[in-house]
Amino acid sequence: MKIQEIIVVEGKDDTVAIKRAVEADTIETNGSAIGEEVMEQIRLAQERRGVIIFTDPDYPGQRIRQIISNQVSGCKHAFLPKDEARPKNGRGIGVEHASPEAIRLALKDAQIAKEVFTEEISPEDLLDCGLIGGSGSKARREKLGVKLRIGYTNGKQLYNRLNMFQISKEDFIKAIQEIMQEEENV
Repeated sequence: MKIQEIIVVEGKDDTVAIKRAVEADTIETNGSAIGEEVMEQIRLAQERRGVIIFTDPDYPGQRIRQIISNQVSGCKHAFLPKDEARPKNGRGIGVEHASPEAIRLALKDAQIAKEVFTEEISPEDLLDCGLIGGSGSKARREKLGVKLRIGYTNGKQLYNRLNMFQISKEDFIKAIQEIMQEEENV
């Protein structure tokens, strides 16, 4: 599988994992203190070939994603579920631990964040669906992030992420119903 866009990752180990899974070029940020030279490379990549931001499913990865998104518009975003980013033995979390199949799926499902969207999902919907402010809400948000392929978010970020990726209320409700049914079958 060949990827046209240039994939932005955090480090060398991520690049190695990407190249095991697909034929692609990468830009490494080398952490969240992204230098101006790297940011300029990302801008040029977006202008010439397009960019897919593919960072670890943790706070530093989210921070890097946000920094780039704020400075380079129109980037695609690929997300890896946390359970796909954990090593089989040991601690940590990251793209470098993902299987080639998980990487290919995440890249295939990369989405462009939209700037303008008529908000259909309200903060009250999140509360009513048990995604914020209650027991089990974190687990439900994790499941929702996987089902909608928008990555894990905390309660404050979820509303913004749903709207950023223009998740329709219909798709939101369908995913919530699937999660509730899974919970009932446990």
